[in-house]
Amino acid sequence: MKSIQRFIRCFLHHGPRPHNSWKGKGLCLALAAILSLPLACGPEAEYNAVDFSSGPVLAASGKESPAEAGLRIAVAAMISPEQTLVHYRELLDYLGHRTGRAIRLLQRRTYGEVNDLFPRGEVDLAFLCSGPYALYREQFGFQALAVPVVAGEPFYRSYLIVPRQSPAAALEDLRGKVFAFTDPDSNTGHLVPRYWLAVRGERPEAFFRKTIFTYSHENSILAVARGLVDGAAVDGIPWEHFTRTRPELTSAGRVILRSEPFGSPPLVASRELPEPLRKRLQEIVLSMHADPEGARILHAIGIERFVPPQETWYDPIRRMHAALNPGGSP
Repeated sequence: MKSIQRFIRCFLHHGPRPHNSWKGKGLCLALAAILSLPLACGPEAEYNAVDFSSGPVLAASGKESPAEAGLRIAVAAMISPEQTLVHYRELLDYLGHRTGRAIRLLQRRTYGEVNDLFPRGEVDLAFLCSGPYALYREQFGFQALAVPVVAGEPFYRSYLIVPRQSPAAALEDLRGKVFAFTDPDSNTGHLVPRYWLAVRGERPEAFFRKTIFTYSHENSILAVARGLVDGAAVDGIPWEHFTRTRPELTSAGRVILRSEPFGSPPLVASRELPEPLRKRLQEIVLSMHADPEGARILHAIGIERFVPPQETWYDPIRRMHAALNPGGSP
């Protein structure tokens, strides 16, 4: 708990606060802080790239040639780095085994940093947030390969959560409170709550007393559970997953509002990835549920199967963005 309090003080004392928010660039250890690991406000540093073919942690420059790097896969920071390894290691091992290629996991602090890997040619595949995919598909060269099916549907929702003991029953009850967004590029953790406010004629900087960015849905859930914020908007899939697997994270909070459904975060490929390899990877992922080992791995991470994406699933995200940005600016 003390480390989380130091995290908050780090933002308050060192992070710039445009529009009355605790944002700032000193976010390198925010994930560790929320997870009760040692914290210090320090210079930024990259997360490591993990080479699953040999085990050791390697430097994450992301600038190796394809021959040197094998298959480079990035994961947006929807959960903590530690939980990313827990949830994705077997899945990435599976892809490496089926393709005969070394797999390297590139972890980045923000969705934007994952997006930027694509135009620089530094990544081959990524598990991406739906927001960046829907809005920047052409700009960054994303090609969607597959979408996970969770709880019987290839959709997810934004959940507005508050501490269990909070009297809040609706978004309006959070006026003048402290609120947690996840990532500036997050659909469920930023775009949706801003849209909810906009249809009520409100803006975050005027409606809330303070706002923070936690940079993962797990962090936001923890911030609510530990009373560091009065409310947060999070991805419903991690919330439901933690309810099943780590109920201590969600039992201290409750959901007071759910959004309409959106297409789930897709697995995307770089347009630079050779088409035969891209098609092979898509075939492997879409058929995983029919393979006993693949089905076991999917079950362990709460995914039933992968299905081909449909662009119309992401139209609600584009409509919300257009409503918030009538002039077309991001």
